Amino acid sequence: MPLIAQKFGGTSVADAGKIKNVARRVVATKKAGHQVIVVVSAMGKETDRLFNLAHQIDKHPAERELDMLLSTGEQVSISLLAMAIHSLGFEAKSFTGHQVRIVTDSSFNKARIVRVDAERIRQELNQGQIVIVAGFQGMDENLEITTLGRGGSDTTALALAATMQAEVCEIYTDVDGVYTADPAIVPEARKIDCISYDEMLELASLGARVLQLRSVEFAKKYGVTIHVRSSFNDQEGTWVREEDSSMEEVIVRGVAYNRDEAKLTIKQVPDRPGLAATIFSTVAGANIVVDMIIQNVGEDGLADITFTVSQSDSRRAMDILASLGEEQGLGEVECDTGITKLSVVGVGMRSHSGVAAKMFQSLAKEGINIMMISTSEIAISCVIESKYTELGVRTLHTVFDLGGA
Repeated sequence: MPLIAQKFGGTSVADAGKIKNVARRVVATKKAGHQVIVVVSAMGKETDRLFNLAHQIDKHPAERELDMLLSTGEQVSISLLAMAIHSLGFEAKSFTGHQVRIVTDSSFNKARIVRVDAERIRQELNQGQIVIVAGFQGMDENLEITTLGRGGSDTTALALAATMQAEVCEIYTDVDGVYTADPAIVPEARKIDCISYDEMLELASLGARVLQLRSVEFAKKYGVTIHVRSSFNDQEGTWVREEDSSMEEVIVRGVAYNRDEAKLTIKQVPDRPGLAATIFSTVAGANIVVDMIIQNVGEDGLADITFTVSQSDSRRAMDILASLGEEQGLGEVECDTGITKLSVVGVGMRSHSGVAAKMFQSLAKEGINIMMISTSEIAISCVIESKYTELGVRTLHTVFDLGGA
């Protein structure tokens, strides 16, 4: 019997009526002759509510305790969904991440899945159960509860789909699929019918919030087809799969942006071998991901180093650099959170020239200054002032004709 994995986000289970709607959709899949694994997020804004509650108690809550708190949101939604399925006359069981042994590393708040023990899930499926698993959570080797970071339910679903060799992993959300840009900014943005793993990886890493980056990594590594679709209609959404030759015909697939960026500049860094390695290894040791890096040409034996991190990590990074500065003789550290990373993505860039020039020229015509630039084989990104985000997105969407049929 073919297996389908389904994931429903918070907006899909925001209230009792929507949970019943999800139950009917799950049961329809079961009736069609499939085994079903369902991964569910917390209801609506529940995770945000719990997060805000924690910070009312303690401005800097312990990461372990924060995971203990945030993981409770999914436990509510999985049990309610199981009840809704029971009311339709079908068998279902709900499980938390630790009950099905989703084992992670020990990085609280943004843990990575190490392995999944599929035995219990397999037993329940073979007994005819619909298996419902709490997204966003797992446990480490010390049996501590961990969470997977924002959008972590996507990763849970893809990890389970990969482990169980599901036919497809359906990601149900409040949008119809992956769009060429954020429809809230670009009303004429077009739904993409099919997109490659690599393009989706770039879009996810560059700010598109439809799928979490690590979920796409799982899909690509294990060859799991993803179908991103709406939980509120039966229309076909966007298929994420292996690249084929037809995909290179589209030069730019989409425009992405990320406002959750902070630009840190270390002034007067002594220009000596190994110091940059010391700086970035120290930052990495605090589990802070560094994105773009620029080092200017040194003068009088001193240089400035600028790099970007997520805004949530900027405070810790500043503290680390302040301490390191005293040890290594670094200058002051400046932090700018009023920036956005703006990007274009497309596998067609591999075989077409002039994309960067066209991008930069179009932004210049609108008076948008570029602070930093980075490129990959299929993506070009630049840092701009946040106040130009919407204008920048609309400009690039238009200049690359992404709204066309």
